[in-house]
This record gives sequence, structure tokens and C-alpha cells, in this order.
Amino acid sequence: MNEPAKPQRGLKYKRFKKSLWVGFAIFAGVLIGNLYNDIIGSRHKYKPRDYAAIVKSGILRAVTEYNSISFHVDADSVDGFHYALLQTFAKSKGLKLEVTPIMSFEERLRGVVEGRFDILANSTTITTDLQDSLLFTHPIQVSRQVLVQRKAKNEDDTTFIKNHLNLAEKTIYVAKGSPVIVRIHNLSNEIGDSIKVKEIEKYGPEQLLALVSNGDIDYAVCDANIAKASLKDFPNLDVSIDISFSQFCSWGVNKTAFSLLDTLNVWLDKFLKTPDFKKLQEKYLQ
Repeated sequence: MNEPAKPQRGLKYKRFKKSLWVGFAIFAGVLIGNLYNDIIGSRHKYKPRDYAAIVKSGILRAVTEYNSISFHVDADSVDGFHYALLQTFAKSKGLKLEVTPIMSFEERLRGVVEGRFDILANSTTITTDLQDSLLFTHPIQVSRQVLVQRKAKNEDDTTFIKNHLNLAEKTIYVAKGSPVIVRIHNLSNEIGDSIKVKEIEKYGPEQLLALVSNGDIDYAVCDANIAKASLKDFPNLDVSIDISFSQFCSWGVNKTAFSLLDTLNVWLDKFLKTPDFKKLQEKYLQ
């Protein structure tokens, strides 16, 4: 990836500095979590746990992504839609919650498969490939994937994508291992032309948003809820082009954790109908 051009003074420079600070905050927020798991994971051999083993230990271990929707540090407290939902579940079962943020989707998935974590708790779209690796809960929310690009400079801006056909021969950046890669390949077949995909390791959606905003890359794809929540930090971005249809998003557990899956589903079926869940939706997803 080419080095970004030296920013100029004025509004563009202020946006550049703001984006850098946002990117730095995201990086700092997950660095400790990633290092912790690299160190601890090398010292201990985990094995997948089902619900009885989790109850016996008294600790529920979850992995998520650090972003404005799932999990983030707000002033001196931890916040986020999936974090709040996990806390409510853990409290209802008398469990202590341990949440580790990891930016890499592949590392999050590997952590649950290997047994380092009990739950993959962020907005994960269910795909056929993922169903080979995890068991998924009943749907928790509905979302879609959107194209992230800079707003058009003028009507003749050839960089700006107006419809899917304009994506022919373009390069789209995504987080490494993201389930959306399958959808982009399908979209390429639908338009009858090549769409190039570049995977960025250990970068989350908000970091990709910052790269597009700064002009380091032209296009990225990420979850619509995260994209919309980030527009206040990146006002020069456009996220109006859908890449996928609306899709159900769920939590994932190890393929052997049938009892944990059943416990989560029974709890979710009840909690998702409550006013408390509606408040979480209004706070984080609307």
C-alpha cells in the first residue's frame, strides 16, 4: 500500500488528523487484548467448553471486535451493543464475563474453534462456510454490507461508484477472512466482470473507513450499522451503495457446545422480545 500523501492545512488536514486519532484509539484499544491472547494462548492449551463446564468455572469467555457497535471504551467505561447483551446474559446466569477484543476475524474464529473463547459475539453473518466451523444462535439483529467510498467531488468524478456495474475492475478492501468476500465474488459474477478483493490483516471496519477517508484506498466494504455510526467522524464518506441484501447476524459457539447453544437460544428468544432489548437497539443500532 502506498504511503498517504502529506496532508495539507485546512479542513482536509483537520479531517486527516481526526482520522489518525480515531485509528490510533482503535489500535490502542485492541493491542492489549491481542498481546494478551498471543501470550496466554502460547502458554495454555485450551479445549472447547460446553455450558456445564462454563457454569462450573463461573466465567464466560467471549471474543468480539473493537468498534463503535460491538465493544469499545467510552471515557473510563466499556460500552457496546454486544458487550451489553453479553453482560445481561452472563448476569442472568450468575456468570462473570470476560470479553477480549480482537480485530482479525480469522483470529476470532480460530479462538472459538480452539476453545480459547466460548462465544464469538459480534455481528457475524451466517454463511455456508462458517457453518462448517461454528454453531450459530438464533438471529440477534439484521444488517447488510455496504460499499464505503468518498463522496463525489463533482458530477464527472469517475472514482465515485453510482451502481454495481461501476465496480468492474475496481479493487475493494476488506478485513482478512471476512464473510463478505463470498458476497463480493458472487456480485462479480452477477455483473459479469471482475471485482478485485484485497484482504487487510488485523484491520477492522473503522480502520478501513479511515483509510478510505484519508485517500489511502478508494473502496472498502463493511457492516452498515458500523459505517453509519462512523459517519460523524468521516463526513466525507458515502455508504449509500448496498453490497449485500439484509442478512441475519448471530453469535457463534464451538461445534461441540450444543448445551451452550441451547441455553443462549432459550435466553435470546425471551430477551429479544423485551423492552430492554428494544432500548439496546435504539441506543446502538438506530
